[in-house]
Amino acid sequence: MRRNSIKSCETRPNHPIAWGVYITDFVFWIGIGHAGTLISAVLYLVRAPFRNSIYRASEAMTVFAVMTAGLFPLIHLGRAWFAYWLLPYPNQRELWVNFKSPLLWDVFAISTYISVSMAFFILGLIPDLAAVRDESKGIKRLLYSIPALCFRGTNHQWLHYMRGYLLFAAIATPLVFSVHSIVSWDFAMSSLPGWHSTIFAPYFVAGAIFSG
Repeated sequence: MRRNSIKSCETRPNHPIAWGVYITDFVFWIGIGHAGTLISAVLYLVRAPFRNSIYRASEAMTVFAVMTAGLFPLIHLGRAWFAYWLLPYPNQRELWVNFKSPLLWDVFAISTYISVSMAFFILGLIPDLAAVRDESKGIKRLLYSIPALCFRGTNHQWLHYMRGYLLFAAIATPLVFSVHSIVSWDFAMSSLPGWHSTIFAPYFVAGAIFSG
């Protein structure tokens, strides 16, 4: 009885078709996060006028979706408290990561993507935080002045701000294609007859755009 109950609770991530709940949820949330970056960064690069009403929400959606997606590889490990073993660093246990593992590729992809996405999101918030700081008083003014980074709205500051924002938008756009291509290789690395793994990367990128 106990054996059957344990068996029924398994998600069976090694199944050749389903691939388990964790890895499919991971791909879903990464797709949502990529859609947010594409909405914000690509529309900024093409100077779309309707971007102003949705870009802040899409950038926030990217950050929180990638944070949610990062939970599933940890759960997929089985022993999440050993997640730091996935990082290549010198240690006394003489452990080293397996660079042939798609799970390790996901670690580098998510780390890079969430770093750029958070920097892109926070950079876009600076003028808004400065505006809230100027309208606040007392302790609220002090709290908002820290993330506002002394932004006063001068021509010199706006010039550097727009250059930095453009740089992050230009970096985030190709990063979307590269990260989701790496995510697709989680499935493409399996040796299954009939799976045309060479088209997985463009297929997953197109799915990420539509999922958002």
